[in-house]
Amino acid sequence: MDLTEYGFNPRFQALAAEYPELSPARVVSQEKGLYRTISADGEHTAAVSGNLRYRASSALDLPAVGDFVMQSGQGEEAVINEILPRKSVFVRKASGTARTEQVVAANIDTLFLCMSLNNDYNLRRLERYLSVAWDSGAAPVIVLTKTDLCDCLPERISEVEDISVGADIITVSAFDANTAKKLKSYLCGGKTAAFLGSSGVGKSTLINLLLGGSILKTNGLRNDDKGRHTTTHRELIRLACGGMVIDTPGMRELGMWDSSEGVDKAFSEISKLASHCRWRDCTHSGEPGCAVQAALENGLLDAARLNSYKKLTAENNRAEKPAEYLAQKRRKFIEISKTNKKSKRDKRK
Repeated sequence: MDLTEYGFNPRFQALAAEYPELSPARVVSQEKGLYRTISADGEHTAAVSGNLRYRASSALDLPAVGDFVMQSGQGEEAVINEILPRKSVFVRKASGTARTEQVVAANIDTLFLCMSLNNDYNLRRLERYLSVAWDSGAAPVIVLTKTDLCDCLPERISEVEDISVGADIITVSAFDANTAKKLKSYLCGGKTAAFLGSSGVGKSTLINLLLGGSILKTNGLRNDDKGRHTTTHRELIRLACGGMVIDTPGMRELGMWDSSEGVDKAFSEISKLASHCRWRDCTHSGEPGCAVQAALENGLLDAARLNSYKKLTAENNRAEKPAEYLAQKRRKFIEISKTNKKSKRDKRK
């Protein structure tokens, strides 16, 4: 097995060289505490070493689908000893009431944020996805699915454009012969993309189009036009074109988890206005000299968008994250930034 076909580029090769006694591999799926990995020796079923688990202070320190890891052993006795520094990571608050984070996928180049144009269409939810996506380090691409079920496509594209803030937008349909071509343009050269979205938006259907067959199971919609869960776990799949995709289960909720930078990026026009407010801690709720409220009153800012910004900001601030965790996360993303910059400098030499 040639691991370079799974994205093991010079950046990760240089990082792996620091562990000559271990073998590099990539995590392609995870289920019930066990990981399926791919290395030069083939496929393995791996468990996390006791030492790595002991050193982990949060879920960010444990392997996730897409991670490049250093492992020992082979076959069903492989053990993951180290995780190589990530270039991107998509993190959300774990579902339910627990105040913990969940790593959805790592080392992604593109995040396909899928939203169907039937009853799943929801601009406020898309703003939430964009906020978390911009915080990941990967490039978000908005994928509007099921165009064949939409009678007002131009209007809805225009609405999405108003909140996209620099993210590409593509429209697709399972019945459109050009759908696979549109998606593959983001997957050339060994790139990795993850498909994210609610149940029933067509993520598995789109991956099947990329695979050229009905490889992944798909389900129809319920009577209320909402989706059924089809994918039950995250899995990285290699495509014939050389790219890789990560299929993820549909998300009933996408909780904010220290995504303040992503919120600022997703609502960049509001962030720019806020920088001109008289008070640095302005809540944009009636304080004198509030530039955001002035823009709202002058019709330069949509009230629904401002309410969404306030809601996501408040939710993000409510998450009880200890200072130690926040410092650790900042260190991890500084590490990601440094290794990415070093890789770019090495390419220019």
